[in-house]
Amino acid sequence: MTLHQPSSGYCYNSDSIFLYDFISSFNPRGRVLDVGAGCGVVGLLVARDYNKVILEAVEKQKVFIHYALKNAEVNGIEYKLYHTDFLDLDVDEKYDYIISNPPFYHSASTKSEDEMLFHARYNVNLPLERFFKKVSQLLKPKSHFIFCYDATHFGVICSELAKVNMRVVDVRFVHPKQDRVASLVMVHARNGSNSLLKVWPPFISFEGDEVSKEAQKIYEKAKTQSIKCQL
Repeated sequence: MTLHQPSSGYCYNSDSIFLYDFISSFNPRGRVLDVGAGCGVVGLLVARDYNKVILEAVEKQKVFIHYALKNAEVNGIEYKLYHTDFLDLDVDEKYDYIISNPPFYHSASTKSEDEMLFHARYNVNLPLERFFKKVSQLLKPKSHFIFCYDATHFGVICSELAKVNMRVVDVRFVHPKQDRVASLVMVHARNGSNSLLKVWPPFISFEGDEVSKEAQKIYEKAKTQSIKCQL
């Protein structure tokens, strides 16, 4: 998949590729919303692989709208893109899947002065409480919410989801190396679910200085080619 990206500022990284693979585990179909689409990488990869997906996305930064639409066009994927803040999204129908690689850098972190990076990275722009409440309002009953986040926030994630009657049913922690603490968590939650939590085996990104075999397989499946440019 060819993906155009801004020549400077925020670009997608391995988090998005690993999330795409995790989403694929749940055989997505029906109406899917990609929240905070950026250049469109997560949603477009999912729609490419699953022809029963009807893809929609929301992105508030104007610069990314151009890239996401360009990427959908060059890859031949039908795409409905909303240019608005997710918290302000107003749609009539509800979704079967909501997917997202949201901004999750903690508000206490040193913030970038670059406006694009600030909105793409820091959770002050999409606080968990408001984020999850909006997701719960837009999902069909018993439907799916799949996203990634800073692993250190997992306890807060479970607590905030419970407040909107959602439950984590699958979780996988991503570790840079086998002897390192988890840096990322991938979460599959459902609204109104009574299922017990399934904790997946840890995902290890690197084996020594080399990309792990599992990570390499995911990169090969994604087959992304990034083109940095100005549109």
